[in-house]
Amino acid sequence: MRALVTGGAGFIGSTLSERLLEQGASVRAIDAFTDFYPRPLKERNLENLRGRAGYEFVEGDLREVDLNALLDGVTHVFHLAAQAGVRRSWGKEFAVYTGLNVDSTQRLLEACVNQPIERLVYASSSSVYGDEVAIPMTEMALPQPVSPYGVTKLAAEQLCHLYHVNFGVPTVSLRYFTVYGPRQRPDMGFHRFFSAILDGRPLVQFGDGLQTRDFTFVADAVTATAAAAVRGVPGRVYNIGGGSRVSLREVFDLITRVSGRKVTIDQQGPQKGDMRDTYADTTRARQDLAFAPSVTLEEGLRAMWRWMEATKA
Repeated sequence: MRALVTGGAGFIGSTLSERLLEQGASVRAIDAFTDFYPRPLKERNLENLRGRAGYEFVEGDLREVDLNALLDGVTHVFHLAAQAGVRRSWGKEFAVYTGLNVDSTQRLLEACVNQPIERLVYASSSSVYGDEVAIPMTEMALPQPVSPYGVTKLAAEQLCHLYHVNFGVPTVSLRYFTVYGPRQRPDMGFHRFFSAILDGRPLVQFGDGLQTRDFTFVADAVTATAAAAVRGVPGRVYNIGGGSRVSLREVFDLITRVSGRKVTIDQQGPQKGDMRDTYADTTRARQDLAFAPSVTLEEGLRAMWRWMEATKA
């Protein structure tokens, strides 16, 4: 396998790149180092990758780089590059999201037409579902996103579908459900909670704390992503969830136990665009990808806590 990983300096992208190298693939990664969070954090993600045999890193924006050169020799594309974050996707920031999530995807897909690509795996999101979908969420449900971010992820997912139907690009889309673990972005919940504990600050709770999420450890998400490049059925969408659906209040109890620290809560109002509940039906991923998450939420949180302590030291 000769892989292209977009968003290769990010949380999941860098972890995936390491896994692919371990499996014997060569990896060309690209990242634009957008200012969503500090560049040094992404550079740290690359410390175990730079200089390794079979690894090449390119800095650039998918909307501007020579995609023919980038795709030269590539057999598999893992498209993880995106502007993340539900809460920042409103108002004037929306143009950033459409540019980085939709325009970049369309340009990449266009470049893949008539290329000998065996699979293009697109990293979608559970944010496409919205709040009107029955639990557990199946891939056949009607997506109705409740955030601009979710709209752009769904739009890019639909672009993957139409390029498969019309041009035969072998796309596979994965709807990740709240991925967490070492290297998690600093804007995400568990990172913010552990950072607050380490700094002696209260944990911010938006809403009543009864909202639920299906949490997926990054190693399990990466396993599914690598499998999708080999076993994924072109044109299909797959839910990738860890099977750890818990409420925010239960998360705080777990974090208290894992950290061994006293935790205080700062309750604030609900945030626009935040989904109330997520829970993945992963039947299709189990059948096609042999997906079987292996890391419990407590095990994953302990791994993340150790990483947070080490990086904050």
